[in-house]
Amino acid sequence: MAKVENSRFRKVGIGWKKVEPVALKPSLKKRLKGKPVFSVIILLFIVTGCLFAGQLANHDPGSFYLQNVNEAPNAEFYFGTDSLGRDIYSMIWYGGRVSISIGLMSMAIISVIGITYGCISGIANAKIDALMMRIAEMANSIPNLLVILLLMAVIGKQDAVTLSFVIGITGWFALARIVRSEVRQIRNSEYVLAARRMGVGFPRIMIRHLIPNFVSSIMFVVVSTISSSMSMESTLSFLGLGLPVDVISWGSMLSLANRALLLDTWWVIIIPGIFLLVTLNCITSLGNFYRKGNTKRHSNL
Repeated sequence: MAKVENSRFRKVGIGWKKVEPVALKPSLKKRLKGKPVFSVIILLFIVTGCLFAGQLANHDPGSFYLQNVNEAPNAEFYFGTDSLGRDIYSMIWYGGRVSISIGLMSMAIISVIGITYGCISGIANAKIDALMMRIAEMANSIPNLLVILLLMAVIGKQDAVTLSFVIGITGWFALARIVRSEVRQIRNSEYVLAARRMGVGFPRIMIRHLIPNFVSSIMFVVVSTISSSMSMESTLSFLGLGLPVDVISWGSMLSLANRALLLDTWWVIIIPGIFLLVTLNCITSLGNFYRKGNTKRHSNL
């Protein structure tokens, strides 16, 4: 029987084939939209300068150039000198090491205490959870600055490690409450219940099952603690209650502000203040980026 071709439909064109739509990649401008690119670049510049302070500094930051006291910015002293004859340009980079280190060490202490305390409270029964939260709320109701001053007076020793420890153990309450609320939502999940029924210890449950599920929700708080710790160090040093003057940090540099106002040496205040404010704003921008990303993620669920 002869094959009958359907004359109504016929393929036209040589080498005809189905063309699949090609997904266009978004442009670099669209991919970077909404991301704190400028803040990251500035922050990397400052952090890199602090790490390579030995190569950038053109004077010894701890030396007193008494013949160049309170000199305005010039070719030899790029950012001028303070009332003790120290080179502000060199002090900026070395002082940034201490200030940023205090922020990072305090952040680590706050994260460890806050996450552990919040996980214990969130996974415990109702009575223990209520007791732990009341303790955290009572401790948080006391002014933070007052507690830090009291602890610094008791400890007596004033250095970067001690100050970071004091700031850290007094600043974890907000993080603990957030972690507790996140754990309360996921503690009845099947993988958590299965791990508890199999006798898995609490540290392993916290590290393997709890933290990975709420780490994105607390990143903005963790990042923000760096800037808040640096601000607290600067406040204490400005009041003369933080690091001593011989320990160079941005806060201890600002502790000479009163004398600088009397002597009309604006560069002693403005230049360290600019570096501190820019760094804090960049870190805050990163924290807000994580917060917006987490809010958008929850709204899509």
